[in-house]
Parts: sequence; C-alpha cells; structure tokens
Amino acid sequence: MRVLESLALALLLVGGAAQAHGAPEAKVTQVLSKALADCPGKEVTIITVDYPPGSADPVHRHDAHGFIYVLEGSIVMGVKGGKTVTLKPGDTFYEGPNDIHTVGRNASDTKPAKFLVMLVKNQGAPILIPAQP
Repeated sequence: MRVLESLALALLLVGGAAQAHGAPEAKVTQVLSKALADCPGKEVTIITVDYPPGSADPVHRHDAHGFIYVLEGSIVMGVKGGKTVTLKPGDTFYEGPNDIHTVGRNASDTKPAKFLVMLVKNQGAPILIPAQP
C-alpha cells in the first residue's frame, strides 16, 4: 500500500506543478513494484510517464537509481550540474540517488511523449521527493 501512496503523491506533485505553470498534467502509471529478495531492504518500481504536449515536472529527486527509457515522442531531461539532453524513442537517461532532477519535460508543445522509468530504491521509500534547484 505504501508504494501506491507514493505514486499518488508523485501524481499530486507533478500535477500541481503543471497546473501552477499552466502546463498539462503528466499521467503516471505503476507497472510493477517488487522486493528484491537478494538485496534485502531494496525494491524495484517501474512506472510509465505520459507527457501531454507541453507537460513538465517539478524539480525533484528520487533517492533511487533511476533508469529512463523513451518509448514515444521526445523528452528533455537534466540533473543539477549535468548537461540537459533531448531524448527520442530508444534513448536512455540515468539519475543517481543524490541527483536533483532540474529539467524534465516534453520537448514538444504539439505531440505527446511517453517513457518508462525503473527505480531501484529502499523498500517503502517515496517515488518522488520535492527538491530545490
């Protein structure tokens, strides 16, 4: 149940930031959450994120190893101190547990985008933590 609460918080935070900036809300869907038996205290959570045209994330972090794989459209990603990149289908992006995700948005104002996120994190830890840039 804790993972679902974390997912609901992530949706609320992403949606609230999008509404505050006049951008459409991203849709986050949980695909899987599974404890890693050979890594006590760790779990993997897989989600998909659907960005409507013009959608953007708030500044946040994950306290997890995050692996992003673009499925459709084009997205812009960046972490504090790193290079901002534009990704297309088949491209990947990595965020470490201490990275601050400062840029996350749909690269298009006219076409949707979709990506898969796999997070390896502490069991029961929230999916998304608000952060300061």
